[in-house]
Amino acid sequence: MVEGMLFFGKHGVSAEEKVLGQQFEVDVELKADLTAPRSSDNLDETIDYRHIHSIAKAIIEGPSRNLLERLAGDIATQLLAKLPADAVRVKVRKPLLPLGGGVSKGVAVEVYQPRA
Repeated sequence: MVEGMLFFGKHGVSAEEKVLGQQFEVDVELKADLTAPRSSDNLDETIDYRHIHSIAKAIIEGPSRNLLERLAGDIATQLLAKLPADAVRVKVRKPLLPLGGGVSKGVAVEVYQPRA
């Protein structure tokens, strides 16, 4: 599990979100067979968390999307395409969300995607 990855992106439905951008927080949990690296202690036999970070970063810092559901889904799809995981859970959070004159502590979406 990699928790609390912070990135800056320009996602959302409103024009302000797409122009000004904001911080996004991403958590990723992978389901994978870790039998080999548990005994070998070899990084090449496991999932390197730097790859998880780079995939999430590329999507959050990439082209604008309207919905958190789309962001989380795109991250999950790319993780499964590029890493040897059986399933992935991705949570994407906007820590501060302006809501009609006030600000909430945030909003989040979580998706779970097994390998097809």
